[in-house]
Amino acid sequence: MRKLFQIIFYIQLILISILVIVLTIRGFVYAARSTNHFRPEKWYPPLLGSAASAGIVSYLWEWISFHDPSKAIKIAFCVGPLLTCAVGILHILIGCPISLAIGTIAIISSVIQSLYTCWVKPRFDYATKILTVSTSFPPDKTATFVILSIITCLVYSSFLVTGIGGATAAGTGLDILFIIVILLTYTWTMQVIKNMLYVTISRVRYMNFACGADMNTWIAFRDTVQHLVGRVCIGSAVVPVIGTIRGSARAMKSVVGGTDEFLFSCADCYSRLASTLITYGNRWGFVHVGVYNKGFMQASADTWGAFKTAELIPLIDSDLTGAFCFFSGVAVGSICTLVGGTWALAIHKSYATEVSIYAFFIGYFICRVALAWQQACVSAYYVAYAENPQSLQFDATIPVRIQELLQRYNV
Repeated sequence: MRKLFQIIFYIQLILISILVIVLTIRGFVYAARSTNHFRPEKWYPPLLGSAASAGIVSYLWEWISFHDPSKAIKIAFCVGPLLTCAVGILHILIGCPISLAIGTIAIISSVIQSLYTCWVKPRFDYATKILTVSTSFPPDKTATFVILSIITCLVYSSFLVTGIGGATAAGTGLDILFIIVILLTYTWTMQVIKNMLYVTISRVRYMNFACGADMNTWIAFRDTVQHLVGRVCIGSAVVPVIGTIRGSARAMKSVVGGTDEFLFSCADCYSRLASTLITYGNRWGFVHVGVYNKGFMQASADTWGAFKTAELIPLIDSDLTGAFCFFSGVAVGSICTLVGGTWALAIHKSYATEVSIYAFFIGYFICRVALAWQQACVSAYYVAYAENPQSLQFDATIPVRIQELLQRYNV
């Protein structure tokens, strides 16, 4: 499977590159015709400008979250919903049917985000502590890896944008299909880039937490590139799907409660399915992929088993690191949408909707890549603690939190 996924990943990179080059050339040919209404000088600048904004804001946000986690967490959860609401208002101002639908969804989403923020606010202090203790001594050359990753994502995103612009110039049904394929492969590729960094950093931090050893980050990255690409590709395809299923199952179970026996039964069945899937596909498995060179599903099962043995599942379920990274990605994506969408709205209104959508994708994924090393440090901390809770490498952060959860459940 790992060889198959590795081959598929490299083949799709080659094919998408060829497709983008062909679409770009064809797009400029179409734009040169007097009868064509596509204006590249008004389509590309807003989108490329929003991509540049994504790189700058993502790096600044990564810097803030590392140096002041408490402030970063509060900003992500409190300001993020406001930015999402602003995106909804922008789309309503654009006025076309698709924009009105997107605007309505964005405003509803901002309300849901706000309610979620109110619900998890008591967990902010622990989220700050676990993020601080796990990233207090970052691996060497971390800043270099983050900058190189952001630059790589920017170059790749800009390259695909040229192809999307070429497809937009023609505007046929087949071109719409090409755009969808480009966006899907872009999503997978960005996940792979993020998780390559995730596996590298989590391996280095795990060795420090578990053994007190310092490992060279470049060596860890070289090993990841040479031996683990296939496993990372599998995890990058599986984890987002399973994470979405499990998140929706937990939300459904919370909403349904015990008010209706039939709905409760359906929600419970769905929750059990999600709990089974998460055992064989979770982001903590990337730690064992890097450290022990395991297959992704085996690594996921082993780390989840370690959490069960150490009775850390409630703690893992209440951890806000993943939600913090998600809210950060949405916030940066919203900023890029506001930059690109407002720019396009000012110079060519008919381009505003699509530019806004593409800008959000770029901003979201580049931010997730920038924060991947911090999420990897937290995952390495949890996995190392689960395997040896008595180690002197750990302070009282997790035991104190476990006691707080036990007191809350007993009450």
